[in-house]
Amino acid sequence: KYKTIMTHTNSRLLDASEERLNALAPLHGYAEERLVSLEDAVVSLRNLVHNIDVRVWTATNRSENPADKLTPNESAAIILYTIEWDPNHPSLYLVLN
Repeated sequence: KYKTIMTHTNSRLLDASEERLNALAPLHGYAEERLVSLEDAVVSLRNLVHNIDVRVWTATNRSENPADKLTPNESAAIILYTIEWDPNHPSLYLVLN
């Protein structure tokens, strides 16, 4: 299992040469959008990410008392994005990137 995680990590660190070098347009208007719960935010990912609802539940339960003045939703979103999942299913980070 450790080797699999390291393989994913190493491949991410070593693919810098494949990154786009052109500048991307800035995102405008996102700050005016209404915030939604993490559960609502991932609805469109259900067909892309294996067991996303279970992962959201896990992340939410780990975020009941977050540090650094984050809201529970903000903390859960960070956990959901950064945790490694089982080797047979890519993490949210890998799916989105």
